[in-house]
Amino acid sequence: MTISFHDLSRMTGAARDALLKRTEADISSFEVKVRPIIEAVRSEGDEALARFAREFDKSPVDAGSIAATEADFARAEKTLDPKVREALAFMARSIRKFHEDQKPEEMWFHEIQPGVFAGDRTTAIPSVACYIPRGKGAFPSSVLMQTTPAKVAGVKDIVIITPPGPDGKIDDATLVAARMVGVEKVFKAGGAQGIAAVAYGTRTVPKCSKVVGPGSPWVGAAKRLVSHVIDVGTPAGPSELIVLADDTADGRLAALDLIIESEHGPDSSAFLVTWSRKVAEDAIAAIPDFWKQMGAQRAGYSATVLGGPMGGIVLARDEAEAIAFCNDYAPEHLGVHSDEPFQYLGRLEHAGEILLGRHTPPTLGNFTIGVNHVLPTSGWAKTGSPLTVHDFMKRTSVAYVTAKGYPELARHAEVIATYEGFDGHANAVSETRARLLRRNR
Repeated sequence: MTISFHDLSRMTGAARDALLKRTEADISSFEVKVRPIIEAVRSEGDEALARFAREFDKSPVDAGSIAATEADFARAEKTLDPKVREALAFMARSIRKFHEDQKPEEMWFHEIQPGVFAGDRTTAIPSVACYIPRGKGAFPSSVLMQTTPAKVAGVKDIVIITPPGPDGKIDDATLVAARMVGVEKVFKAGGAQGIAAVAYGTRTVPKCSKVVGPGSPWVGAAKRLVSHVIDVGTPAGPSELIVLADDTADGRLAALDLIIESEHGPDSSAFLVTWSRKVAEDAIAAIPDFWKQMGAQRAGYSATVLGGPMGGIVLARDEAEAIAFCNDYAPEHLGVHSDEPFQYLGRLEHAGEILLGRHTPPTLGNFTIGVNHVLPTSGWAKTGSPLTVHDFMKRTSVAYVTAKGYPELARHAEVIATYEGFDGHANAVSETRARLLRRNR
């Protein structure tokens, strides 16, 4: 398989812009298919969930077996490989520590000017559904990444929705990870039907205030259609990565990291961006050998990505051009390979996460450092952020004005209210209020 090579010095502006595009599914085309699924769940509830599990997931689920039972949790604890459990426990501790440090103070309250106090109080949202995909495998890491910040934030009602397997069961590691965090409500409800279930509620699945987590175009279309009844968060698309490597980098190590996100699926994006032709050539030479160390499916995904228009090697004229490309791309993951990676940090403006140095591959970010791996994709890193404790909390403004602080604020507020034509606003801070306040002393 030939690896795509993109030389920015020989590209037109239009060709460079084409490199910035992601594999975009036309979600609107899925809405026609998704709409009747949502309506069926809304009207039939659990019966529809079970029917769609049998139809779409080829899973023997009935309306009475949608929720994970205590027996399911016990089976998972007993059968899961102890090494997997140990690794998940390590991951859980790292994620909890990071998000505990991230949690904002419950309230700040400052004197803005004499007699005028204002601040924010931060509290948890009441409930959240965490969508755990299963199309290309099982992802207990996503369980920990989504439920842990919700738990740290103080969300009282956390549920997990996930497609059942062909045996009608929920993945063992998913159940073990859920219980590690203290989440007991896990439901066999994948795809659009799962999103509909937490948006409207069924006899078994509770209606939630928000839903988070990545999914297929079916999930994306469903979120769009129910966004008027549930907070659907930031959209999450296919995986994407840029490895930025300078002339001190080892092209073979850069290639090793480049494969990480390219193996997610054929719709992923992965570029090595460098101004060193030697680094580029060393990477190209190394990649085929790394593919040989992988299973056929994942190697095939990676080859499709790195040999197509959404991946490969990008050779820049110089450092400035390489960094400009990274910022324009705004990748989900951005790895920096250099003897001195921190020298570039201040100029890298847009990325879901920045992983500095040759000892910080995306694998560690995805699993064990503790930073969240639910990240903005498709350029949303220019305005969006990783999933954090803040996504499960809300701020309430709090203010208190004393008798001393009131007069000056009221004087200016009355002027503005009058200018904008709000008579009631103006009257509430006029001499009328002053007279009433004097009577209540």
